[in-house]
Amino acid sequence: MSFDLDLFVIGGGSGGVRAARIAAAEGGARVALAEEYRMGGTCVIRGCVPKKLMVYASAFPGQIADARGYGWDAAAGGFDWPRFRTALEAELDRLERAYRSGLTGAGVTIHDTRATVLDPHTVQLATGQTLTARHILIATGGTPFVPDVPGAELALTSNDIFRLEALPRSILIVGGGYIACEFACILNGLGVQVTQYYRGAQILRGFDDEARGHVADAMAAQGIDIHCGADVLRMERAPGGGARVEATNGTDRTFDAVLYATGRRPNSAGLGLEPLGVQFGRNGQILVDGYSQTAVPSIFAVGDVTDRIALTPVAIREGHAFADTVFKGTPRQADHDLVASAVFTQPELAAVGLTEEAARDREPIEVYVASFRPMQTLFAGRQDRALFKLIVAQGSRKVLGCHIVGPGAAEMIQMVAIAIKMGATKEDFDRTCAVHPTMAEELVTMKKPIRRS
Repeated sequence: MSFDLDLFVIGGGSGGVRAARIAAAEGGARVALAEEYRMGGTCVIRGCVPKKLMVYASAFPGQIADARGYGWDAAAGGFDWPRFRTALEAELDRLERAYRSGLTGAGVTIHDTRATVLDPHTVQLATGQTLTARHILIATGGTPFVPDVPGAELALTSNDIFRLEALPRSILIVGGGYIACEFACILNGLGVQVTQYYRGAQILRGFDDEARGHVADAMAAQGIDIHCGADVLRMERAPGGGARVEATNGTDRTFDAVLYATGRRPNSAGLGLEPLGVQFGRNGQILVDGYSQTAVPSIFAVGDVTDRIALTPVAIREGHAFADTVFKGTPRQADHDLVASAVFTQPELAAVGLTEEAARDREPIEVYVASFRPMQTLFAGRQDRALFKLIVAQGSRKVLGCHIVGPGAAEMIQMVAIAIKMGATKEDFDRTCAVHPTMAEELVTMKKPIRRS
């Protein structure tokens, strides 16, 4: 059978773009890609990149206060949100152009429209055009999830934050995951009065208990009003503007804005996949095997739409592995083991490997912990504390997990991840000479476990 294309990719995020580019440039495939919004996907347009730039912006008040502690005559003026937002949009435009040029330079045809699947080898564009392809790759990412509560239409999601005309004076953030906590810290740093409701017992579920407790204490100390065991019952528009929120903890308060950060769901609905035999998980994720292939042999899926590990670098690796397997004749699977992650709260939380809770359920362990006030902020008079934690197997002596809370945690965890991925033992860490004076030296100077279990 003759096809118009070798590969049609639906979705212009990191995973889809990588797969398309490698298939075309290195695999010699005829490739087209459809994206209905902006090229770059969640990470570039409404996620990692704009969020991290907002993290940088929100940190300056603390840095300016520190400068005074170091003898500088420094003072912060007002934050100019429209000016920042204009610069942010310009940067996102630049990145989107880079994504487009990378694709076109590799010979990929771009369709700036929605695409759905008609049969295992045919896609239809919103323009009405149909194209056939030997293989179809779904890389449509995820979308914010807002629970069905009365007044939910009043809520913002993380997609909306970057497009606000003005910052609110007060905001309620609903959720306790990394997106909720990051935006709580960002907006607090930009001068917004932040309240956070989370229905669980502690924020940042899934991370090490000691580490997430450390972050929660630091956030509260910065003025973020965190209420665990609280959720929204209903919302309604307040007479003077904003939203009146009735909560499960008995409070009835009004906020200028409400941001729902209650997780993201795979963006898999309405693509035409169900009638073809593609299988889905309970959250709408497309089920795939280790090679990202669905139950329909010609249809593959990578990235957040598969809900394996919803991180940009993972999507990129899945897309690259798919292209290598299908178009370069070198079958390989993306490695999902020991993937490091970071939460850009203030302070940052970064981790790789097992939490203490997960490790002690698996085997006998030793736990090494160092908690201290970092030199830089200590001198400036801040009360910040950093936390370094290693989880070590008693039998093999391998380092099973590392958890860092403090400035630069994300930068440090990347290097630690290499050692842990290689199977480093605690004695390998101990044999490594410290770099002094640094925070990271704590990783190689913790000699005695604080507990065994």
